[in-house]
Amino acid sequence: MAVIDTLVAVIPMLGILILVHELGHFLVAKAFGVRVLKFSIGFGAPIGFGRTRARWVRGGTEYVIGWIPLGGFVRMLGEPMPGDENFQAPIPEDARPDEFLESKPVWQKLAIVFAGPAMNLLLPVVCLMGILWFGLPRPDAVVGMVEAGSPAARAGIRPGDRILAVDGEPVEWWDEVVLPIRERAEGGTLELEVERGGSERVLEVPIGRQMTRDAYGSVVETGWIGIGHRRLAAVVGVPSEGSPAARAGLRSGDRVVSIDGEAIEDWQALERVQARAARAALAEGRQQVVWLVEREKPRELGSPQPEAARRPGAAPNPSDPSQAPPPEPEFEERTLSLPATPDLEALGLIPATILVAYVAPDRPAARAGLQPNDLVLSVDGEPVGSFDRFVSLVQTSGGRELEIAFSRAGRVRTVRLRAREETVSGPYDIEGMEEKVYQIGLGAAISSLPGESSVQLIRNPLVALPRAVEMTWQMTRDYLQGLGKLLTGEVGTEKLSGPIGIARIARKSLDRGWLDYLSMMMLISINLGILNLLPIPILDGGQALIYVIEGIKRSPLSMRSREIASSIGFGVLVLLMGRAFWNDLTPTWTRFVSWLSSGSQ
Repeated sequence: MAVIDTLVAVIPMLGILILVHELGHFLVAKAFGVRVLKFSIGFGAPIGFGRTRARWVRGGTEYVIGWIPLGGFVRMLGEPMPGDENFQAPIPEDARPDEFLESKPVWQKLAIVFAGPAMNLLLPVVCLMGILWFGLPRPDAVVGMVEAGSPAARAGIRPGDRILAVDGEPVEWWDEVVLPIRERAEGGTLELEVERGGSERVLEVPIGRQMTRDAYGSVVETGWIGIGHRRLAAVVGVPSEGSPAARAGLRSGDRVVSIDGEAIEDWQALERVQARAARAALAEGRQQVVWLVEREKPRELGSPQPEAARRPGAAPNPSDPSQAPPPEPEFEERTLSLPATPDLEALGLIPATILVAYVAPDRPAARAGLQPNDLVLSVDGEPVGSFDRFVSLVQTSGGRELEIAFSRAGRVRTVRLRAREETVSGPYDIEGMEEKVYQIGLGAAISSLPGESSVQLIRNPLVALPRAVEMTWQMTRDYLQGLGKLLTGEVGTEKLSGPIGIARIARKSLDRGWLDYLSMMMLISINLGILNLLPIPILDGGQALIYVIEGIKRSPLSMRSREIASSIGFGVLVLLMGRAFWNDLTPTWTRFVSWLSSGSQ
């Protein structure tokens, strides 16, 4: 069943990508008067049984859909077969001299060659225009959280602020806010125009710097101001046992449900409702307000932590019975009376952004003595206001010693530990695409909620086209950056994926939904378009190079020269595809060897 699901996902994707590529060659060749002898999607014999075949002839062109969906080709009149330049297809009796490919000027040959990659680069633009027509969900440029002690907090940015412009450039979506910040690794200041409570204001924000991992696993320095799109949940942290909140019975990890009967949705609402309830209580002569909180019931000794609470870093082992998926946690409600103090900080409360939910056995966190329900406060003396930042600090530590301050049962303690490099699953949890990252074996409880988002709907093609082109260029730029890292050796060839890897990715993306599936198809289309531009014989870029050389020397290359070039290109492709296939098959081979080893013992 898994094989069928994979085929259902990958065959339509490859079919569309190949069709688009070859259609580019076909249409431009036809436009310049070159006769196309065969247009094939896939290789091998035509699909079908008996006399019924996916093959037909129209206008002097044979159209074929082959059994092997790993490529395709357009064969033009007078064009030698790739890899067999001595073979020439039969010339139709009615062929005219001006229908031969070789009869065309160099610029037309180049246009025909580049039309295939151009169509692959155009496909994402068309797909994105379609997505924008039906609506693209995107996060709004609204601040969900501000880390304590961060540059944004010092500049006066608050949760709920809608960012209208960054350094004078109007913004509407969250990525338009974070990208300029990340690109300012040199520091400086940032001018943010924000809307708060119906009024607008301009804030000068100093840009800090942080180390983080990019999409390719490299440690890079980026700009940082300490804002996030997700909202903080109303989950409290109680770091001091002597605080009014602790004396009232609150514990780290309690989720506030309501205050004096008014429901609480997130941390921002908690601050607002507590201030309002405290003022009302004091006006009525009451010194306390009533909190309804939700608290997880104590688990029996030795019971595993809830799967939902795990986060990157815990790395549970499914084969370990002690880490098997446990039952969902149970909660109970408690009613507590707290002082009518408007300020949560005066009560001794902070957001429980890094509340330890799980500590993996025999990992650095466990060896250092960290336990579930510990509240992490700082790393190396710097406050850490989000779990994402905590993860970045650990993953970019390079194994150096870290000092982690945390609160347990109201008392602040400090431990020193070193993160350990471990292999974890990649973004799609595909076997064979694992990554190596530094971890300490700690998982944090969920402490955030989704931020504000809207659906971007653009049905005016004059507006949708430039937006789609911009988004396509962003994806292309990211791909070129990754390709550059591969060529310079910053990213190893173990990251290459062949047809099997692409099939696995296609299936996983389809499991996540059509938007993920289309996004992956657009990325692979860009990949196909750019790789075909490389000056490797057999690829479109190599064929274009041959045409340029012939144009300069004003005579065609000899058949021997073409054969040598094709052999070199074929060898390069075999090496690349061999490495990609090896990467695809390594997990299966490893399992087979392990099975043989276990069977022989």
